[in-house]
Amino acid sequence: MARTVEAKEKTMRAVAIDGFGGSERLKIQNVPVPEVADDEVLIRVNTAGVGQWDPFEREGGFVEYVEGEPNFPYVLGSEGSGTIAQVGSNVERFKEGDEVYASSFLNPKGGFYSESAVVKADLVSHIPGGLTMQQAGVFSGDALTGLRGLDDTLKLKKGETVLIFGASGGIGHIAVQLAKRMGARVFAVASGADGVELVKRLGADSSADGRDEGVLNAAREFAPNGLDAALLTAGGAAADRALSAVKTDGRVAYPNGVMPEPKPPHDMDIKAYDGDPQREIIERVNKLVEAGSFEVHIHKTFTLDQVVRAHEALEEHHLGKIALQVG
Repeated sequence: MARTVEAKEKTMRAVAIDGFGGSERLKIQNVPVPEVADDEVLIRVNTAGVGQWDPFEREGGFVEYVEGEPNFPYVLGSEGSGTIAQVGSNVERFKEGDEVYASSFLNPKGGFYSESAVVKADLVSHIPGGLTMQQAGVFSGDALTGLRGLDDTLKLKKGETVLIFGASGGIGHIAVQLAKRMGARVFAVASGADGVELVKRLGADSSADGRDEGVLNAAREFAPNGLDAALLTAGGAAADRALSAVKTDGRVAYPNGVMPEPKPPHDMDIKAYDGDPQREIIERVNKLVEAGSFEVHIHKTFTLDQVVRAHEALEEHHLGKIALQVG
């Protein structure tokens, strides 16, 4: 049984779908508050991140990864922040009232587009450094994906040069900062003049607008002998062209889901990977974040009632992250 007083509310407001499909499926509903198992915590949600992958999940794209049949009403939202309201009997790291953030992809008990969420305690962390509650709420999925790429897949070393393509997006702008904390020199390809300005502010050593033709020249000026590695958070012709600036024996990584899949101009070590959440990598992310000033850029914030507009905003030019303000 869970420690602390059980939540008084038996139901909660949530954005839930009754079947997979378009954004018209997203509806505010009253759904049951999930029960808390011994190794879980109940979080009173403050902010939920709206991930680039959320529309794909809404359409049923991840259904093959769900154990058994998907449960409807189905609550989206794989990242969020809030306050601990209840802890399971085996949980020692948290207490009621702690401010936390969490990552919980394809959670069978529902996601963070809701007033409350139940999450495995190992996927929950106290908010690191100087991050606000709202920043922490949109942070985890992209931070874990960025570090999985830079550290676990590329095995980026201090002093190496790395191309981050899509550097002004959710994963990209966080990856720029993580790579700098790891001691790398970063060439950031961003979207638009505002994206270039953002990555400069975040510490990129050199930057270029991915919409311009001069990306390769800028990359070769930055690393005349070729870049050591590349993290692609977006695909397409511009991304493929940028790979010409990577050494023939360089390493390339991209998260599964990047479409179209990158096609390097010559044979090189290219790997797709997943941003799986685990306690160990969450702790690594926190350590890097706490090493100095860190920015999680939120482009726009919507309420639960504006969730359709939030999903539409993902398809528009934006920098960083989209947030849902819940609490």
